[in-house]
Amino acid sequence: MTTVSSGVPAIEIAGLDKSFGSVKALDGLDLTVPTGEVAGFLGPNGAGKSTTIRVLLGLLRSDAGVARMFGRDVWHDAVELHRHITYVPGDVSLWPNLTGGECIDYLTRLRGTADKKALRARRAELLERFELDPRKKARTYSKGNRQKVALVAAFLSDADLYILDEPTAGLDPLMESVFTDYVREAKEAGRSVLLSSHILSEVEKVCDTVTIIRNGTAVEHGTLDELRHLTRSNVTAVVGSDPAPLARLDAVNDLQVTAHDGGTRVTFDADNADIAGVLRAVTALGVHSITVTPPSLEELFMRHYGDVIEADEVAAEVAADGVPSDRAARKAARRAAKKAGVR
Repeated sequence: MTTVSSGVPAIEIAGLDKSFGSVKALDGLDLTVPTGEVAGFLGPNGAGKSTTIRVLLGLLRSDAGVARMFGRDVWHDAVELHRHITYVPGDVSLWPNLTGGECIDYLTRLRGTADKKALRARRAELLERFELDPRKKARTYSKGNRQKVALVAAFLSDADLYILDEPTAGLDPLMESVFTDYVREAKEAGRSVLLSSHILSEVEKVCDTVTIIRNGTAVEHGTLDELRHLTRSNVTAVVGSDPAPLARLDAVNDLQVTAHDGGTRVTFDADNADIAGVLRAVTALGVHSITVTPPSLEELFMRHYGDVIEADEVAAEVAADGVPSDRAARKAARRAAKKAGVR
């Protein structure tokens, strides 16, 4: 593979299976990342994201299914494919006695470069933007600074595909913003990106498509516009007037009202598509304070798949001996009450 064809997907996974003993980590997973696009890869811990990435990197061999990058098999052609990809894990380990700059230089030399002058200029720019002191020993770095070393080395590479597994773990919001700038730059240059993350707001900034997996299977896939109905923000505010008008808004969900220091605290989830109208309604009530928090992946996932997960747990308990346990019976009663409108 001397060139990367724009007509071939950067990543193509179909029916991928992988088991570890009796545990099925991947169960018929389908995932496609078109060339030149940024794809979000989302799911809670244990969903199978890291296993998928290890298969793509040629570190694990799948039990069944197809996994290709740029049209080539990820297992048989791993060495050649690694010339065209760069990978950043969520927990970076460095050589403790090397400085951060030495680690970056070593990782960069592994790939080789034709224009050393341009590389030095790019390196200086990345170090400044990520606010990383390259003179310190790696053993003195915090988790966030170790991530910065890996990100600087990654964005120094001339890769066709970036595989990023929780790459902003440990970074502050300012550095997360710098990271998203460089992801956008990579996309503008025609590169492809697979971004695994727990932070939905981060994915929304840069991703063209999103795939959500549960138990090793893709349960949602589409563009951000297609999945926009999944996203809600949590709003907490202290207001001076009666919050009853909020209950009449379709975009307001799970409204909770409590007294708070001479005012009223309201907490609810708001549909992002109508967040501007909701905030206007809250403001009209005389806001003392307000916090708007975008949903984490875990919150979004449990909102849309919590009932399924709970049902699976109850079914497992019943299947043990054919008789519901007390815990299973309580769960079933709660579900029945919820359907009946009883809180």
